Parts: sequence; C-alpha cells; structure tokens
Amino acid sequence: MPLSEHSRCQASGDQMLVDAARLGDRAAFGRLYDRYARLVHGVLLARVPREAVDDLVQDVFITALRRLSTLRETASFGAWLATIARNRAHDYHRRAPPEDQLMGEESGQDIHLATSRGDHEGQAHAILEAIRSLSEAYRETLILRLVEGMTGPEIAARTGMTHGSVRVNLHRGMQQLRAKLSAHLDNDGSQPKTG
Repeated sequence: MPLSEHSRCQASGDQMLVDAARLGDRAAFGRLYDRYARLVHGVLLARVPREAVDDLVQDVFITALRRLSTLRETASFGAWLATIARNRAHDYHRRAPPEDQLMGEESGQDIHLATSRGDHEGQAHAILEAIRSLSEAYRETLILRLVEGMTGPEIAARTGMTHGSVRVNLHRGMQQLRAKLSAHLDNDGSQPKTG
C-alpha cells in the first residue's frame, strides 16, 4: 500500500475511533491510547524529567478524553494530542521549582558523568541527555525515532508534520547528536553507543 494511502487509512481509522469515543465507547478510546501512547511518551520525554513522564502520559490522555468534544478535525487527532502533551510539559515546568528545570547549565555535566560510569544505563542516560540538549524540533523527532521506535512516516502521520520536515529534523538532529557525543567521548574517553 503506498505511503499516502496508508496515512489516509490510518486517519480514517482514527476518525472512526474518535467518533466512537465521543459517543462514550471506552474501548475505542483505549485503541486510540494504544496507537498514540508512544507519541505522547516521546513528546513528554523530550521535555520533562524521565521520572515524571509516565504520570504525565496518563494526564494527557485524561485531558484528551475530557476535551474530545472540542476536537474540530478528527483526522488531526495525533497532532492535537501532541499539542496537549507539549502544553502539559510546559505546565509541568511552570509548576516545578527552578532547580528542577530539564535544560540547565548542568546538562553537559550530566552527559559527562553518565558516560564516565561506563555502564549501559549510564550510556543510555548520556544519549538521552545529549538529545535533550538539542533544539526542540530535533529533540522531539529524535526521541520519537530512537527511543519510541517510530518510523519517519509514522512520526509525520501522527504529529501532522510533513515527511520532508521529519526527514530534515532526523538528519540534522542525528548530525548534532553525533557531534555532541563525539565531543564528550573526546573529553572522557568512554564510548556511548547509539545503535
């Protein structure tokens, strides 16, 4: 099935599920949750501390369920949900004490400390912190691809971005990520693996 046809079929399926969920069908909303949980998780992981993500994913879906009647274009459910997740992340930071901010001057230090530990968890933490230090567009797209395992076409279909934008963000983001990890590798001699 051609990619654009696949996207149209998914949008059509989302429309049917949204319409059913609006009528009170909890199973339909559950299927939407299953389809979009990785997207919401990735959007939040790009913006808030890891330990807050799971609770915020639930908050986003509860908010979406309550506001489902306000969604104007049911085919845009994924983009609408991603916006709710981004707004929830902003709310999280407005309410969090200043020292809990995700992106601070210590971010580079966190990468260095994590990579110097030499274990897989430390390497994963270092890579995540390096991704989080990138600009927002690259950060979100890379997390959706590398952490959540979504393909480029999936990211485009679910976020409402164009395929070209996703491709550019992934390409440029990976270049910046490699450069950032190489710089830290040069500084401490350990080697985080990206694959």
